[in-house]
Amino acid sequence: MNSRNKKKIWIDLDNSPHVLFFKPVIDELKKRNFTVVITARDCFQVIGLADMYKLHYKKIGTHFGKNKFMKVLGLLVRALQLMPFALKERPALALSHGSRAQALVANILFMNSIIAYDYEFSKTLFCTKPRWFLAPELLVNCGDHRRNVLLYPGIKEDVYVPFFKPDNSLRQELGVKENEILISIRPPATEAHYHNPESEPIFEGIINTFAKNELVRMVVLPRGNNQKEMIKEKWADLISNKKLILPQKVFDGLNLIWASDLVISGGGTMNREAAALHVPVYSIFRGKLGAVDRFLSQEGRLVLIETVDDIKKIDISKRNQSGNYATKTDSIDAVINHVISIVEPQAAIVSEIETVAN
Repeated sequence: MNSRNKKKIWIDLDNSPHVLFFKPVIDELKKRNFTVVITARDCFQVIGLADMYKLHYKKIGTHFGKNKFMKVLGLLVRALQLMPFALKERPALALSHGSRAQALVANILFMNSIIAYDYEFSKTLFCTKPRWFLAPELLVNCGDHRRNVLLYPGIKEDVYVPFFKPDNSLRQELGVKENEILISIRPPATEAHYHNPESEPIFEGIINTFAKNELVRMVVLPRGNNQKEMIKEKWADLISNKKLILPQKVFDGLNLIWASDLVISGGGTMNREAAALHVPVYSIFRGKLGAVDRFLSQEGRLVLIETVDDIKKIDISKRNQSGNYATKTDSIDAVINHVISIVEPQAAIVSEIETVAN
């Protein structure tokens, strides 16, 4: 693979949050005359979000479920599916936010690769270990022993949240009145390897508790079809009277968060997006708490709900939406510079000299 295109970067969208993370990264790389080729896994809301953001991608692979054997099988199958794409495009770098299948292909083809992560307890198999990792600086002192880690300031959401532009028509589209309290809820990731079943009764308790509040409307965002069907069956009465809303289309997650009075999530990106947007947020994640969530909790930007009894900690009230959402940080610049330093080391050195000179 000596004939790789040094100006071509391959990004694999493996999960829904990766679409938002990589959208500004893709735009910035294109501004710098890089060619970006994209693959997307057909699972969760990846394809819907990629279409919403008008990304040009090739759909490859799907999700094989939470069974460990099926996960390994799915990894191998998707790697085989990705191989022809990689051989055809000959990119200089494979970049993702946790795509093990892409990393496996990159290793087989002796291709430079970066896997971004922001949860230090995520697992990396030996065969899927990338050449470099990319992570927030917060993870430096958390006991994470990965090597070849490229760091950027802030949290993952600081890379893309500053580019957000709110659409104030969303509440009206959902049929939520001005005096009503809108709660956006993301269930626990029941198919993830880090899932702790303790979060499930907390999730159910939240739905059942807030269903009794006349002013509350809940938008619930299932993580997959199985979870969606479970919710439809369990709370059919709440759905029929529009107390609980299951969106019929993919919404811009940031816009939904901004339209909400508070957010409750089973962990991960939605919690951190709400924190970045300064929207009250409560986490019902019961796996190992990562450094980023510990940081946000210590700063009072994230409240941990650890038991059903903790539900009473949640403040159900209207939010003042007139404040600022997020300001631009150095996060995306650091990410872009790391990518360029690998693909074009000389160009990165020149850019650094120019920055110092200015």
